[in-house]
Amino acid sequence: MRKIIGGVFQSLDGVMQAPGGPPEDPTGGFEFGGWTVTFWDDKMGAAMGGLFGGPFDLLLGRKTYEIFAAHWPFVGPEDPIGPAFTNANKYVVTHGSEPFEWHNSHRLGSIDAVKTVKQGDGPDILIQGSTTLYPQLLAAGLIDRLFVMTFPVVLGKGKRLFGSGTPSGALKLTSHDVSSTGVVIATYEPAGPVPIGTFELAEPSPAELKRRERMKREG
Repeated sequence: MRKIIGGVFQSLDGVMQAPGGPPEDPTGGFEFGGWTVTFWDDKMGAAMGGLFGGPFDLLLGRKTYEIFAAHWPFVGPEDPIGPAFTNANKYVVTHGSEPFEWHNSHRLGSIDAVKTVKQGDGPDILIQGSTTLYPQLLAAGLIDRLFVMTFPVVLGKGKRLFGSGTPSGALKLTSHDVSSTGVVIATYEPAGPVPIGTFELAEPSPAELKRRERMKREG
């Protein structure tokens, strides 16, 4: 079975929107497009090279697909990512019927269709951007790994990695590093349900019992 790996650029407050430039995605009046650009260094480039170093296919939401299709086919052969993205199979999750002009693009109408692709033969499948996919894929248990670069900025608003509908769950950190610019580069894998513990006293104090009663009344 193929693995689905999410490649994520996010701010400290979890925003993923428009990392590559101001015109990329101004939805909702987002004003900080291009917030990742000034942080890149050789260590980050090497980490991305590891992510894209072998064969891969892409899994994209419709809006990210449109952003990529208007950019990567036109960067020229000197940028290796452009030809690699063009040659990869691009699976686009959308309910729309708009034609795809980018070579090797395929329409998927549901998360169940993603599951079918995952169960087939082929290289690992990388998600880029596509914030709307993560809650659904996580809920369906289809994400095998998250490769996350967390940038030292707080954006305050915008589309987030763990958006509405994201299920609870634990993650296991499998590797980590830090760039010269303060970007935390980390890889996580799903690790089951959220583990629950407590630091409470064996015998709650009278003050604690009163606090609990007040919390019940306040809802």
